[in-house]
Amino acid sequence: MRIAVDPDGEGGGRLAELDPSGVRGAAAETGDLAVGVAEREAGGAEAVRWVWADTSEAYPPLLGRGVQVGRCHDVGLVEALLLAHAGRFGEPHALGAAWARLHGREVPPDPVRRAGRGGEEQPALFAAESGTLPPGTDRLAALAEVHADQWRRIGGLPDPGRFALLCAVESAGALAAAEMRRTGIPWSAAVHDRLLTAQLGARPPAGARPAVLAGLVEEVSAALGREVNPDSPAQLLKAFAAAGHDVSSTRSEVLRAVDHPAVRPLLRYKELARLHSAHGWAWLDAWVRSGRFRPDYVVGGVVSGRWATRGGGALQIPKAVRGAIVADPGWRLVSADAGQLEPRILAAVSRDAALARAAGADDLYARLAGAFGGDRQRAKIGLLAAMYGQTGGDAAPLLAVLRRAYPRAIGFLDRAAEEGERGGLVRSWLGRTCPPPSPGWRNTVAEGGPDAGGAARGRGRFTRNFTVQATAAEWALVLMAAVRRGLAGMDGSDGRPEIVFFQHDELVMHVPARLAGETADLARRAADEAGRVMFGESPVRFPLDVSVVDCYADA
Repeated sequence: MRIAVDPDGEGGGRLAELDPSGVRGAAAETGDLAVGVAEREAGGAEAVRWVWADTSEAYPPLLGRGVQVGRCHDVGLVEALLLAHAGRFGEPHALGAAWARLHGREVPPDPVRRAGRGGEEQPALFAAESGTLPPGTDRLAALAEVHADQWRRIGGLPDPGRFALLCAVESAGALAAAEMRRTGIPWSAAVHDRLLTAQLGARPPAGARPAVLAGLVEEVSAALGREVNPDSPAQLLKAFAAAGHDVSSTRSEVLRAVDHPAVRPLLRYKELARLHSAHGWAWLDAWVRSGRFRPDYVVGGVVSGRWATRGGGALQIPKAVRGAIVADPGWRLVSADAGQLEPRILAAVSRDAALARAAGADDLYARLAGAFGGDRQRAKIGLLAAMYGQTGGDAAPLLAVLRRAYPRAIGFLDRAAEEGERGGLVRSWLGRTCPPPSPGWRNTVAEGGPDAGGAARGRGRFTRNFTVQATAAEWALVLMAAVRRGLAGMDGSDGRPEIVFFQHDELVMHVPARLAGETADLARRAADEAGRVMFGESPVRFPLDVSVVDCYADA
C-alpha cells in the first residue's frame, strides 16, 4: 500500500491512498498526521510505503511524536536518481521542480538547507519561493502526479527492478539518516575534554593556541632560525629556502622527504592543529548537546552515492577523539564494518569466476597472493591500483598479473574507463549514474591539444572506480535497511535499539546490553542478505568485522 503524505508543518496534514499506478485513489484524509501514520503502521498486515516530497522535512516531526515508519518513497531523492540516469545530473529535483518539468513550466531551483549550531537545522532558506509549487496548486495531487510519473519512467528503463531497488534503499537511507540525527551518537563531553587536554594542553582562551601547539611553534621557529607561523605555507617555504631546502609545497608527504630538524615538530604541529580546528573545544561546544553528537547527514551527497554531512565532520571522526564515544550505562555499542568491500563488489559485478572464488574467503587478498608468488601485499596493491586507475609505473607489472589471472574483472574496469574517456556515462549495479563531463572537459578533449589526453585519462580513472564505489555504496544501503528492519523487530521494552552512526562501509548500533549478541548476529545475517538481494546466489561473501564494546575507540 502506498500513501501520499502532505504535512502542514504544524502537526497536521493530509493522507491519500495511491492505486498501483500511483494515481491518487480515495479522497484525502485530513487530521493529526502522527496519529494517522501511527494507526496505519500498526494496523494491518500490508506494509505501507509512505510517499512524500522530502524525508528530511516530513519525517522528523513524526519522530518527535514517537512515530517510526518502516518504508518510504522520497520523491526528491528518486527524481535526482532519474535525472542522473538520463544524463541530467545536478538539475533541480525537489517536488516543485519535478512538477514544473512534468508540466513544461519553468523549473524553479531547489531549496537550500543548512545545519544550524549544534546540528539543529535552521528553517529552509527559500529564494524567491524556490522549489515550491505555484500558488493554488494542490500539493497532495502534485505529489501523486509526480510519483506516478516517476514510476512510469522507472518502468521504461532497461532494468526497472534493479533501479526500483535503488530508489527503495536510497529512501530507506533517508529514514535512517533522520533517525540517527534525532537519536545522536553517545558522546561524553568530559572524556572529549580530557583527550584534548592530554594532547594539546589545557583549553586556551578564545583565539589563542593551546600550550602544546604554542610549544611546537617555538620548536619550528628555533630550528629554522626565524619566527614563522606554521599555518602560513608562504612563510614556511621562504624559511626552508633560506635553510637550503627548496621544497615544492608544505604538504606532509613532501616535508617527510626533507632532512631538516624543523620537519619533525612541524609535522606534529600539523597533526595536532587539524585536531584542534576540526574536533577541538569549539567543535565540542557547537555539536555536542545532552551527551549526544547529532550529525546532519546528506543522503547521496557524493556522486558515488556515499553520504556527506552539513558540518560537524561526522564522516571523519579522528581516532584521537573516538574515546569520547561511550555507550550509556547498561548499553553497548555494536560496530559492524565491511572488510575489503570494493574488491568483493568488483568480483560480484564483473562475474569473474576466479575472483569470485577468491572473494568467498575471509581474506580475499591472501587468496589472490598465489598469483603474486605468495606476496599478499603485492596482491592488495595491484588490485587497488586496478580499481583506482593506477596503471603505470610500479603498478604496471602487478596489473599485468591480474589481467592474466582475472581477465573478466580487469576487462570490466577497462571498459568503464574507456567509456569515461569517450565522455560517456557509466552506471552502478542498480543504476546510479555518474555525472556527464563538463563543457570545459569536452572542449579540451575536442581541441586535441596537449591537455586532451590527460583530461580523457583523468575521467577514465573516475569512471573506472565509479562503477565499483557506487555499487559498494548501494550494498551498504541494503545492509543498513536490513539492520534497521531487524532492530525494529527486537524487544525494546527497556529502550529501543538503534543505528546511531554510519560511515561508508560501517554501521554502529547503540543497544541494551542484553541485545548486544543478538544485534551482532543480526548484522552478520544482514550482510549475507545484502549480498543475495544485490547479486543473487554467488560465491562472493561479504564478511563483517563485528565488535561489541563500551567505547568506540575499542572497536
